[in-house]
Amino acid sequence: MTVAEQLPESPEARADAVRALEAEFSELITHFRRLIMENANRVSPGMLPGAYKTLTTIARCEQVTSSTLAERMLMDKGQVSRSVRELEDLGLVERSPDPHDGRSSLLRLTDVGAERLTAARLPQEGMLLQTLQDWSIADIGNLSRLLHALASGVSPDAAA
Repeated sequence: MTVAEQLPESPEARADAVRALEAEFSELITHFRRLIMENANRVSPGMLPGAYKTLTTIARCEQVTSSTLAERMLMDKGQVSRSVRELEDLGLVERSPDPHDGRSSLLRLTDVGAERLTAARLPQEGMLLQTLQDWSIADIGNLSRLLHALASGVSPDAAA
C-alpha cells in the first residue's frame, strides 16, 4: 500500500492531492517546453516550437489534411497554414492530392523531415530511457495507463 492509499479520503485531502499533482504537471510542462525548443532548433535552427509541434503531429498521423491537423492541435487554420508553409519551405513536409476530397490535400513528412525529426529526438529518448532505467516495466506501463486515463477523462480502472 502506498502512502497515498493510506491517506484518509476527504474533500480537503483530495484537493491537496490534486494541487500537488497540478504543481508536478507545471514542472513537467516547463521541462517539456524546453525539450521542444531544443528539438525544434535541432530540426532547423530558429524553428519555432509551434512549427515543431506541427511537424510531430503530422509524423504521428502519417498523413493528414490541414483542417484535421488544426482540429487535432486545437489551432486556428491560419496558424496551421503558416506552420505548414514553413515546414514545406524547409523541405520537411510535402502535400499530395487527397483522393477522397479534391478540394483538399494530404500532408506528410518528406524523407528529409523524417530523418531530421528522428535525429532531433535522439537525445531526449536517450535521456528518458536513462531516467526510467531503474523503473520496472510494470511501473512505466502503469504511468502510461494512468496518463492515458487522465488525458481521456476516464477512470483509471476503465483505461485498463
